[in-house]
Parts: sequence; structure tokens; C-alpha cells
Amino acid sequence: MAVKDADLKEQDAVEDAWDEEEEVQEIEIPDFRMVTFSLGGRDYGVDIMKVKEIAKFAQYTYVPNTPPYVRGVYNLRGEIISVVDLRRMFNLPFEETPGRPDTGLIVHVGDTLVGVVVDAIDRVVAVPSRRIQPPHPLFGDINVRFISGVVEHEERLYIVLDIERILGREEEESAPEDSAPASEIRKEKASKAPKEKVPAPRRKEEQDLQFIKEGLAALAGFHVTALNEAWVEGRWEEWKQERAAQGKELQLQEEEDAREFLSPFFSPHTGEFWGEKYATRVAESLPKEVSPPYKVWNVGCGKGYETYSLAALLRNRYPGVLLTIWAQDVDLLSVSMAPNLVVNREEVPSWLHSFLVEGRNGYTFSQEIKDAIVFEYHDVLNANPFVGIDLIVARDVLSFLEPSAQLRVLEEWEEKLKPKGLVLAGAHEDISVYEGWKRVRDDLPVFQKSTVGTKE
Repeated sequence: MAVKDADLKEQDAVEDAWDEEEEVQEIEIPDFRMVTFSLGGRDYGVDIMKVKEIAKFAQYTYVPNTPPYVRGVYNLRGEIISVVDLRRMFNLPFEETPGRPDTGLIVHVGDTLVGVVVDAIDRVVAVPSRRIQPPHPLFGDINVRFISGVVEHEERLYIVLDIERILGREEEESAPEDSAPASEIRKEKASKAPKEKVPAPRRKEEQDLQFIKEGLAALAGFHVTALNEAWVEGRWEEWKQERAAQGKELQLQEEEDAREFLSPFFSPHTGEFWGEKYATRVAESLPKEVSPPYKVWNVGCGKGYETYSLAALLRNRYPGVLLTIWAQDVDLLSVSMAPNLVVNREEVPSWLHSFLVEGRNGYTFSQEIKDAIVFEYHDVLNANPFVGIDLIVARDVLSFLEPSAQLRVLEEWEEKLKPKGLVLAGAHEDISVYEGWKRVRDDLPVFQKSTVGTKE
């Protein structure tokens, strides 16, 4: 009996050891990062260390006598690079929209840079390298010799491309006849295309920050421009310390990482009623006397908390003056529910209590406040009939527009504002970096046109 017990104990010990070993084996480190994108309806990835930046290719210089997948050469901030359309190279289906910039990547191939056009950029994905499997002939869209491997992540199968093999200098006799990588491109373009410069090695610090900027655009739709660059660079220094203390990767892997990076960016009382101190500061930035009607354009009003706060402080500031607030947002559900907002009185700042009336289901704002507001579904990128605006409130809106759209919206604001009209932007958005604008408050992001002469 003692022998059996000893055997059982020994067996249990062995099984426990196996269990521990299995647990250790289950711990996988995501040591391989790739920029993912789509081509012909499938998911692909490229080693992030091969990617310089995400790009939009708008204008090419055509190079004659080159294969059809060579879009031409492109001026990248003074550096001439070749641009290859991977969709055409591998005969993949795609829809071409005339006049629309191509989406793609700038990649390192040896000592040179090459642009590649894809259908759409997805995000940065981190996976354990041990999970990457060898390529299989099943992926017939692209020759397997151009595939590093395949890996599954979050129920999506990614094909990892060998960008060096696709675009690098290959011996002609080793290349298959049905595909023509960059060796052919280089031979046919060598005498025609401007000589590419060899880029100086880029500091890792700069590269890491660049990937942060690109990650913010891909994962959060946040675009870094002169408008917000100072804040992003300051936040980057904080981010490095935070991630080091947490033992986490610097780069943004998921949407949650992007949200965490941007969490200090948003203006005070975002998504809630304005506090009395903040509302008072905004009111003090406005002129003491105005000519009726006082017209306000509230861009990105959300569920209406900001708009009702704005209407209340304006009614306090300008008693008896006719107010019109156009409150707009692209969130149809939020902007549809805003006119009938019902709240608990205890959850509303005390300075707003005088504007509340009790109803059957809770408190709503008085008819006087409601009559001053017009809630509408509208995209700021589309035209509207507003003219002679006194105040534009667009907190944290511009940063979530593409760079060209930011400039276009600012031009429209400049046209629609009265000569002394004001813009209240996001807490970390500085539109005075652009010509034609000046800051009028040090403690608030309030701006005014720096030129005079616009008609009322």
C-alpha cells in the first residue's frame, strides 16, 4: 500500500511538472511587430522595422518604358523615390478612384527608399514570432517566394510579405517569369529616373516618435500637424516614462493604447457639463457688449452637454440678446437625442440649476435655452449656409481631421466669422501657427482673425 501511495505521489508530481511546463510554454512574448494593410480583400503585413512611414501619394512623375505596376517617381520632401503598386504587380483586383491620393507605405530596401501602394492601411500588430508559420502554396495570389510567413491574430490571418525580396535586387535568373520585382524596375528606370539619395541613418528616437504619430492616425484618427505637434512631442516624453514604469512597449499596438496616449489631450469637461470656473473663463473671453442676434456655431456638439453649457453662459453674459446656436455633429444618435436631454439635478453643476425645469422623467433645460439651440446632423467638411458668425466653438475637432481638411476648415471659418469673431479651439490646439490667426487669451485657446477687412 505504501508503495502504491509513493507511486501515486510520484505520478502527481510528474503531472504537476508537466502542467507547469505547459503554462510556461503558453506565455508568449509579442516580439514581432508589423504594419498591416489590405490587398485584394486579404490582410497583409510588413515588418515594422522596414517601414519608414505611412504616406498618401498624390502626384507622380511618369517614367516611360517601365512595367505597368510602376506608378512613377515621387518627391518625398526633396528626396526622389520610386513608387510601386503592389496590386498591379501581383494582378490583384482593385478599384481606382481618379483624383484620389493613393494610400501606401514608404519602406526601406537596403539603403534606398521605395513607395508601395496598397488598398488601405490597417494598424500596427504585435505577435510572437514563434507563431509565424511558413508560407503555403494555398496563397496563390502572390508567389510564395515573396511571403515570409503567415500568422493568425484576433481571428484574422495575416500574410507577412518579404519586402526585401519583392523590391530588392534579385538575380534575374532566380526570378520567376510571371512576376517582376524591383530588379526589373531598377534596370528599366536606371537611366531615366533621377538618382535616389541614400538616406542618412535615422535616429531611433525620431523613428519611434514617427511611428507614434502614424499609430495615432491609424488607430484613433488623430492627425499630428503644426496645430498640435507641440503637445504630441511633450506627451511623447511623458509616455516614455510611463511605459517604462509599466514595463510596456512604447509603440501603440491597439486602439486602447492610442486612447491612453491621447487621454490628457482633451479639453476640460469633455463629454460633460462645463464647470463654473471654466464657464466663467470662457464668458470673460467674450466681448462685454454685442449686437443682436449673436450667432454661434458649435462644431462637434456630441450629446449636447457642451451646447447647453454654452447657451447658459451666453444667456448670463448677454441677457435679453437674441441667441442662435447651431450645434452640429456627425454622430446621428447623439445629436438626435440632444434636444430632449433629461438629467438628474444632482449631476448638474449648481451654476446651471436656474436653467433647469422639472419634468415627468427628470429635469430638462428651460424653453428659453432650448429655443436658442438648433441641433443638426452635419459634417464640418461639408458646406453650410452660415455667415456673420460671432463665435465658433470647436474643441478638439480639428485634430481628428486629415491635414488637408484642417486647412480647408480653417479657411471656411475665416470666411464665415465676423471681423472680430472668435474661435474657441481645443485646449491643446493652437491655430495661431497658421497665417491669418492670432491668439487673444493666454489662459484659453481663444483665437481671432489677425487680418481686418472681412465683410459682415
